[in-house]
Amino acid sequence: MFIHHVYFWMPAESTPAEKEQLATGIRSLMSIEQIKMSHLGMPADTNRPVIERSYTYSWLAVFDTAEDEAKYQVHPTHLKFVETCKHLWTKVIVYDSI
Repeated sequence: MFIHHVYFWMPAESTPAEKEQLATGIRSLMSIEQIKMSHLGMPADTNRPVIERSYTYSWLAVFDTAEDEAKYQVHPTHLKFVETCKHLWTKVIVYDSI
């Protein structure tokens, strides 16, 4: 199993329409055949010193293999998402794990 977890930060002044545009773009990735499971999330209402809540969206994608994740990286749907949505975020952090 290969886990790809992406955190997106949007500007504080982002409009609801811009937030929905990014969420729609992230959801478009779910159609990529190499993805076995995915989840689009927002910060939970939890408050402990170890919890990071400053991000706007998190996206978790599960692949069978690292090779499948590599195919996802160059998939036309992923490339289109980056091109059409990159102006919406100010920061992205990715955590990949096996």
